[in-house]
Amino acid sequence: MAAQNLTLRDVALLLRPDDDVAVVTSDLEAGTVVSTGTGTIVVAADIAAGHKLAVRDVPEGGQVHKYGQSIGRATAAIAVGDHVHVHNLGMDATEREHEFGTARITLPSPTGAPRTFLGYHRQDGRVGTRNYIGVITSVNCSASSAKMIAEQFRGLTALDDYPNVDGVMALTHQSGCGLVPTSEGGQMLLRTLRGYAQHPNFGGLLVLGLGCEMIPVQSLVEGLDLPSGLLVETMTIQDSGGVRATVRSGVEKIRAMLPVVNEMRREPAGISNLILGLNCGGSDGYSGITANPALGYASDLLVAAGGTSVLAETPEVYGAEHLLTRRAVSRAVGQKLLDRIEWWKAYTEAGGGTLDNNPSPGNKAGGLTTILEKSLGAVAKGGSAEMSAVYEYAEQITEKGFGFMDTPGYDPVSVTGLVAGGSTVVCFTTGRGSVFGCKPTPSIKLATNTPMFERMSEDMDINCGRIIDGTATLEEVGQEIFERIIAVASGEQTVSEDLDIGQEEFIPWQLGAVT
Repeated sequence: MAAQNLTLRDVALLLRPDDDVAVVTSDLEAGTVVSTGTGTIVVAADIAAGHKLAVRDVPEGGQVHKYGQSIGRATAAIAVGDHVHVHNLGMDATEREHEFGTARITLPSPTGAPRTFLGYHRQDGRVGTRNYIGVITSVNCSASSAKMIAEQFRGLTALDDYPNVDGVMALTHQSGCGLVPTSEGGQMLLRTLRGYAQHPNFGGLLVLGLGCEMIPVQSLVEGLDLPSGLLVETMTIQDSGGVRATVRSGVEKIRAMLPVVNEMRREPAGISNLILGLNCGGSDGYSGITANPALGYASDLLVAAGGTSVLAETPEVYGAEHLLTRRAVSRAVGQKLLDRIEWWKAYTEAGGGTLDNNPSPGNKAGGLTTILEKSLGAVAKGGSAEMSAVYEYAEQITEKGFGFMDTPGYDPVSVTGLVAGGSTVVCFTTGRGSVFGCKPTPSIKLATNTPMFERMSEDMDINCGRIIDGTATLEEVGQEIFERIIAVASGEQTVSEDLDIGQEEFIPWQLGAVT
């Protein structure tokens, strides 16, 4: 390839006319000559697909722009043709100017008949996309017993007599005792467990504890406005006579629930009832170009139809939060996001780190260099709708439209918060290849590039790499994602569901001292 003359468009994407770098779309060898229309670029070193090619000289200390925004400062002089990555690009600590509500737009109203999906109508007015029975644990001490109970109902034929029950799952965790229930961490765990307890994707619940924990079994359901049709049983191992007796009794309680839960039927509901969780994991240099903006397009379609979508992962919007505050419906909403950013700065500092410790090694191997670059691509999942609300971790999602939830960037912890908040479908973008699932909510996995999609085709739902390949437009892929959301909400299985993945990915965020 080194001896072949090519145009910049043949080998890279220049996302904005004034950007200093272009994203390489296929591996480039050193010495490759690239025509720009006004001159030529000689590639100075081998550059892997997804990484950045300098199209302008940048002096040491100068800002490097991508997406029309600074993604960092040059730690050494950068010349046209250079590979721009960790060896010559570092963090840009310049304070962003935060405006509030200056970029609010009205999304175009959908045309045609209102869209519907087939869901489970709960008696509290919410509509589920799945119909599970959950075994929720109040403490880690009851985790093994919960798994033993749930295992009796797993397998290809275990629920053949109950076709309208999606499964029996155990929600286990590492906490529930040794912490102060009224502390920030204790309240966060309680909020998470209670959020799952009232999730519309559950038709029945068995709440299981040991009996002496600091967060008792009854606290997980007391005071909740649970649907009157939801079946709820509570047990403790100590009162039931030990593990074996508990498992026998728990299995019998669930067997009694199954015929009743199975009576539920899917019925039409407006897509305005859907709550879409937006998350990413294993991002690469294409995430902000293909899967994330295509998901943002689908998110806007849902919001325009009266539905709800929620972005998350606060450490992975750091450096791009100014783009979100401009979309806030009020100064108070925008300020709440900034307050959470400040909380994270103090939290990471107390742990001896900083928010710019991100991206991960895998992200960097895929072409991402700084948290600014990663965040600018990550916020694209949120489309362009105005930001109607900012939620704390696992807080109930109550506002229609586009919102944001404060979660860590660690995928299972982040999505656990979104599902606890009420998300009934999750879309998960990945460039390196994630095998994520999140029962009881279906997870649609969106690949950012074709090579990874083909390599892991049995783990991916949609190939957004076609945008780079030139075989589909961003809008076409976004529409496909939107249609898949509706189909999955109506019962179509995702690949992670087909593999029965999603029980072990329930991981509540743990904060605070353990005594």
